[in-house]
Amino acid sequence: MTMRAVVHVSVDAMIEDLRTLVEIESPSRDLDALAVSAKTVASVIENRLGGQAVLIESETGPHVHWSGGGEPQVLILGHHDTVFPLGTLERRPFAVEDGRVTGPGVFDMLGGLVQAVHGLALLDDLSGVEILVTADEEIGSPSSRALIEERALACGAVLVFEGAADGGALKTGRKGCGSFHVSVAGRASHAGLEPEAGVNALIEAAHLVLDIAAFGRPEIGTTVTPTVASAGGVDNVVPAEATVTADVRVESAREQARIESAFAALAPHLEDAEISVQGSIGRPPMPESASADLFAVAQQLLPGLEGRSVGGGSDGNFTAAVGVPTLDGLGAVGGGAHADHEYVLVEAMAERANLVAGLVRAIRDMNAGA
Repeated sequence: MTMRAVVHVSVDAMIEDLRTLVEIESPSRDLDALAVSAKTVASVIENRLGGQAVLIESETGPHVHWSGGGEPQVLILGHHDTVFPLGTLERRPFAVEDGRVTGPGVFDMLGGLVQAVHGLALLDDLSGVEILVTADEEIGSPSSRALIEERALACGAVLVFEGAADGGALKTGRKGCGSFHVSVAGRASHAGLEPEAGVNALIEAAHLVLDIAAFGRPEIGTTVTPTVASAGGVDNVVPAEATVTADVRVESAREQARIESAFAALAPHLEDAEISVQGSIGRPPMPESASADLFAVAQQLLPGLEGRSVGGGSDGNFTAAVGVPTLDGLGAVGGGAHADHEYVLVEAMAERANLVAGLVRAIRDMNAGA
């Protein structure tokens, strides 16, 4: 199986749709901005594919759901929230120059959404296809996770349109990821008159940072990285409070369980200090086995296509964890996610749109022959 001759798709039209989405601005947690963004995403889908996109309200903003009808067979998954605050567009406006599209959210992941929609528009029949575009992926998908899992199980195959890995590779595996927050309660005292009367939360936090860092096992893919710490507020007072935050990435369910147990077992070093721990590995690992069959199809369609396991998480972690075949990184080819130099390569947009169409055809053909 190889991809049919590349069907003409208007890159100019894709760029204009991308401009429309980017210039809305859609930072996570900004419910007013996300409401406008969701309506705009729905409009782009309806204009290109017909039918009606439904807005599903949630406490984190509206999710967008569209169906081509018939028995569900493949879920196109993405998100319309971005990490950039309102006003970023003024400083970094949408632009197309020297073969690159730039602007807040172009790579993560508005470019992928546009490519997916235009790729689906190449199909004569959209039956069995669903699109779900969520409003909260960048903050861990607290309100959309159950919906994502439900629609993934109903469809039986998931194509995730997060940006591609370096060089345009698909993302065939992802680490599980999460954050842990450790709070320390000590006792304040005068740092000059009676420091011994206090319980120094900063010193306790320093001990805990070393304990936490030691949980990592990078040789098997487990990283535990203390990232944020705070303590005290006045230079002559023994601090009574401190906090430590750590980012965690794991490649296996076994390591997920070990890390969560290790954080739960943390104990204070100083007498009378108290600690509390919150957090978890909210996105379970996505093993490469979850993408193997779909990636093989993609390679047949586009010989030379590479796959890569990456450290970042996506909603594909959730769909893989419930046992649904999932292929990620099908979105824009470019780079700079979450950074000011974020960009999309124009030259890859048409090929990726055609890959969408080829994958959907192949999945439906496999289901028909099952």
